[in-house]
Amino acid sequence: METNEKEFKPFNVDIWKYDGHAGALIPLLQSAQDTYGYVSERAIDYISHVTGVPPAEIYGVVTFYAQFRTKPLGEKVIKVCNGTACHVNGVKEIANTLTDELGINYEETTEDGKFSMVSVACLGCCSLAPVVMVSNETFGRLTPQKTRKLVRDLKRK
Repeated sequence: METNEKEFKPFNVDIWKYDGHAGALIPLLQSAQDTYGYVSERAIDYISHVTGVPPAEIYGVVTFYAQFRTKPLGEKVIKVCNGTACHVNGVKEIANTLTDELGINYEETTEDGKFSMVSVACLGCCSLAPVVMVSNETFGRLTPQKTRKLVRDLKRK
C-alpha cells in the first residue's frame, strides 16, 4: 500500500548523514520504526533510494532482527512477561488464555487492530508473577480467570 509522497512523514533523524556509510541500515530502520511504529514497504523503498541498497536486502535485514516489525502494533499492546519468576508461576497458561480470548499468538495483532500480544524477557515485577503489561499498566498475580476478565474489560473500553 503506497502512500502519497506528501503523506510520508520524514524520519526522526537526518537520514542524509548516513548516505554511503557502512552500517547505515540499522539506524535508518530504527528511525523508521520509531517514526511509524513499524518498518513499512514505503520506508524500505525510501531507505533503498537514499542508500542504494536493494529493497530485498533491506527486507532481509528487517526480517533477520527481532527488534523490527513489518506490521503496525495494535492500539493496546499486551506485553507478556516470560522471565523466570513468571515462567515458574504459570505464564504459559496466561498466554494461552490471551490467545483464546483474542485469537492471536505472540507477535500478532487482532484483525480489528485493537490488540497486539508480545513476549518480553522481563517486566521487573517478579513479586507479582505472572505479569502482563497493557499500555504501561501492570497486571500481576494473574490466573486464567483474572486474565479473561482483564481482556473482557479491555474490550469494553
